[in-house]
Amino acid sequence: MTDKLPNRAEEQWIFGLHAVQSVLKTSADKVRLLKVLRGREDQRLLKILGMAERLGLSVERVSRADLDDLTDGSHQGIAALCDDAEVQDENFLYQLLDRSQETPFLLVLDGVTDPHNLGACLRSADAAGVQAVIVPKDNSVGLTPVVQKVACGAAETVPLVVVTNLARTLKKLQERGLWVIGAAGEAEQLVYNADLKGPVALVMGAEEKGLRRLTREYCDLLVKLPMAGVVSSLNVSVATGVCLFEAVRQRR
Repeated sequence: MTDKLPNRAEEQWIFGLHAVQSVLKTSADKVRLLKVLRGREDQRLLKILGMAERLGLSVERVSRADLDDLTDGSHQGIAALCDDAEVQDENFLYQLLDRSQETPFLLVLDGVTDPHNLGACLRSADAAGVQAVIVPKDNSVGLTPVVQKVACGAAETVPLVVVTNLARTLKKLQERGLWVIGAAGEAEQLVYNADLKGPVALVMGAEEKGLRRLTREYCDLLVKLPMAGVVSSLNVSVATGVCLFEAVRQRR
């Protein structure tokens, strides 16, 4: 008996001014309740409360201790109870590619476990026009509240596709005509010299270990960023942003 891949995470609290405002703009139907710090009345919060009133959402005024109990990070005086954050499976990915009229542009994250990095990668992916972000089921962080806070709304606009076998998915993407390009520090070719204009799946490795061996083997090409200083590599979210926007530059 095989495990069934879930397509939703558990119900959770989204926190932070920007994250709550973004979810109200993009996925207001998921929001069930707002909890707001008692006594806070600044303009940024009042703007969000105005949106909530227009949407007919319930708002509770609570103590700082109540908000602290709900969240693991800086809540900035507001938290939203939302329906389970949606993730997608491999079938969704292929349906997306089949119906899209745009040249495929995907981001693959191989083993990114830090929620801040995943959130930042989703934000960059949204800004760059990536159609979907693909992550493996194992050794990867899901759509946690921290991810959604850092993503600043991108978690609701960019599909996050969870696959059980990343190498198999890369092979299927190749069969569909996508060029699978992995980022690795030992690559000979700079990302600026690679052709990123066509159907591309850009593969970025984990925070410390980089691309796994099997993932690397399924890449059509490995590229690197030029490193002029003493630092040997960039944070995965920073490197992702650089590579994505090199692709954006070329595709324009």
